[in-house]
Amino acid sequence: MSVLTRDEAQTRARLLDVHHYTIELDLTTGEDTFDSRTVIRFTARADADTFVELKPAELRSVTLDGHPLDPEQLVENRLPLPALTAGEHELRVDASMRYSRTGEGMHRFTDPTDGETYLYTQLFMNDVQRVFAAFDQPDLKAVFDLSVTAPQGWTVLANGITEHLGEGRWQAATTPLISTYLVAVAAGPWHSIRTEHRGLPFGIHCRRSLAPHLDADAEEILDITRQCYDRYHEKFEEPYPFDSYDQAFVPEFNAGAMENPGLVTFRDEFVYRSAVTDTERQTRGMVIAHEMAHMWFGDLVTLQWWDDIWLNESFAEYMGYQTLTEATRFTDTWTDFGVVRKAWGYDADQRPSTHPVAPENVDDTASALLNFDGISYAKGASALRQLVAWLGEKDFLAGINTHFARHKFANATLADFIDSLASGTERDVHAWADVWLRTTGVDTLTPTTTRADDGTHTLTVDRAGSRPHRIAVGLYDQDLGDTGRLVLRERLDLDIPQSDPQALGKRPALLLLNDGDLTYAKVRFDPDSFETVRTSLSGLPEPLTRAVVWNALRDAVRDGELPASAYLDAARAHLPHETDLALVQGVLAFASAQVADRYLTPEDRPAALTTLTALCRDLIRRTEDGSDPGLRLIAVRHFIDVAAHPDTIAAWLTEGTVPGGPELDPELRWRVLSRLAVLGATEETAIAAELARDPSATGQEGAARCRAALPDPEAKRTAWEAMFTADDLSNYLFTATAQGFWQPEQADLVREYVPRFYEDAVTLAARRGPAIAEAAGRWAFPTHAVEPETLRLGEDCLRDADLIPALRRKLVDQLDDLARALRVREA
Repeated sequence: MSVLTRDEAQTRARLLDVHHYTIELDLTTGEDTFDSRTVIRFTARADADTFVELKPAELRSVTLDGHPLDPEQLVENRLPLPALTAGEHELRVDASMRYSRTGEGMHRFTDPTDGETYLYTQLFMNDVQRVFAAFDQPDLKAVFDLSVTAPQGWTVLANGITEHLGEGRWQAATTPLISTYLVAVAAGPWHSIRTEHRGLPFGIHCRRSLAPHLDADAEEILDITRQCYDRYHEKFEEPYPFDSYDQAFVPEFNAGAMENPGLVTFRDEFVYRSAVTDTERQTRGMVIAHEMAHMWFGDLVTLQWWDDIWLNESFAEYMGYQTLTEATRFTDTWTDFGVVRKAWGYDADQRPSTHPVAPENVDDTASALLNFDGISYAKGASALRQLVAWLGEKDFLAGINTHFARHKFANATLADFIDSLASGTERDVHAWADVWLRTTGVDTLTPTTTRADDGTHTLTVDRAGSRPHRIAVGLYDQDLGDTGRLVLRERLDLDIPQSDPQALGKRPALLLLNDGDLTYAKVRFDPDSFETVRTSLSGLPEPLTRAVVWNALRDAVRDGELPASAYLDAARAHLPHETDLALVQGVLAFASAQVADRYLTPEDRPAALTTLTALCRDLIRRTEDGSDPGLRLIAVRHFIDVAAHPDTIAAWLTEGTVPGGPELDPELRWRVLSRLAVLGATEETAIAAELARDPSATGQEGAARCRAALPDPEAKRTAWEAMFTADDLSNYLFTATAQGFWQPEQADLVREYVPRFYEDAVTLAARRGPAIAEAAGRWAFPTHAVEPETLRLGEDCLRDADLIPALRRKLVDQLDDLARALRVREA
């Protein structure tokens, strides 16, 4: 498929003014294809050649201004429109389109629980052409009229309010001006809950088999939706710009959610079938807040080209966390951001594939797709948080509202955004943007204290990097009444680079840079402060402060400055006293998936698992009184994941409960069975019996994961062929199979597949496209094989193979992480 280049998009934008799309979709033509008829009305500003994008199963007819065009002229996904004359035009396209099983275009899913089928679109970047013909670029906004013919008994959702006309025919309200990639349809026998807020129709939707679980959480989801809606109307002068607000939880969705105006689609794992922690509920709330922010930033005002994707994602990321904190019961969201999202950004920014938050050279859509990463989301949001700290929230919001007023229902660039921010402040926002948004890498801040003759101390901060930072420096003293507890003496505001050393007075027990986590930088400790961290980390009074410390330890391990075993020691010492669920989850995840599985040698891994098992057992004992079910759930999950012996967890599965609770719900049962499969303590009959017990889509994924994890040559061969040969796995079943396949405990069994991965992944990616390529690079890569030979094979593949961009990017990142793991082991 030909990808659209920036130059082509700019040329076409200068030539065309697109007014209106009329789209008719017929979803009753079979299980493989649907019919798509499109009428596009547009103006050409000059005589010229151009093209429209379309990727059909069959192109039946095309007419331009009533004159037929030859369907045979379609090359890959481009239909030439030669010799256009200046003036008004009408293009009509009649085609048959393929359903997708990879979450791209029009995805089709049949629920194994009840046999019901659901369809939804994901048209982001360049997948609209899988559903209807379009001038597919964000700056050719148009008005859309959409009608759909669906099977009887289905409901059709779209960007605007839909009306059932009878006999399965649905008509959506005419949209305002929106970009092609934001058009959305979701069709099926949805379970729907509808309400109204401030005169606007609200709806939440899921497949019928999830109805009891959506009903259980409906009030929480709708409360958060209402609270965020009201808070955004306090922040933004422009009112919500669409006629309704539907949120559809859809199956096998590749992203967390998609900001289609008026019809946000979410992965339906957010409809919880099993017990979850309050932090996981907070994450769902953040995604709701994030997507609603996009209604203004992304949908009302849209990027002109994909080099400014950060304008969409960084803004929504920042606003999602900040607004959830301000408007809902989740008042500590920045701790979770610091533990989970910020680490994602730091990691991405230290790889060879790093790029500026606002890159200048995004030449085509394939390149742009690679920038949906920790930099565009987490680093960009961190930069905006630092901007607010430097600029002040009042001036920041004034600039945002100026931006909306100037560019509503149109497109804007980074330069436009910075001009809008600059209009309301005396500060040099353009210079700030140059150093924060146009540069790469993570600055490192290191403190040095100097003792004067009178016994007082001063602080000098060394900056490895180039950005200015406004940070808080926390000075903590030991509590004289409780030697394990630290007391905040003072927080000093500090601008870096410094003009003069900062007076501290008496030297604190702990000096913490970036206390409050307002900037984006790695921080280090002076020797005395590190000793205090080692002994008293859990004695810090605020979870966000502890998050900054844990991130600093994590960074030091990854940089080879702190032994991986020391991180485990810190976790063993301090997590039994931790109260913040996001911190417990984040630290345990890094300790198991990175420290135990990758950074320690295979010889040292059993001892690490023993340490983590003992830690989780302590947390389980601590919560026996039922005082903290979320913490207990996290501890039980990780106890299962690190179990080196099957007896305890096998007994839990047999009894159906952990002694003292919780009972094993479907998620925990599949988790136990998966670990038993890795340990060779279960077999196919048990997996089949569990699938009969839970035949849902999640159960199908659990069974695929377990079968791939069995330590049996035939099981591995079957899983490999399913992933790389058969081509009938959906995106989710592919991921589940890949997750089960590679296990550190089975390194010898799967050794022959390590070299095979590179060759097979290249051909798979070329055959099945970017979504499966990304899944293969992320989940099917042999991450456990931390060996120089794995690295050499990968480097050969990068050099010699013809890789599609999505797979190349994933391999670059995986191989850099592999090289880092080798360096950490050597250190």
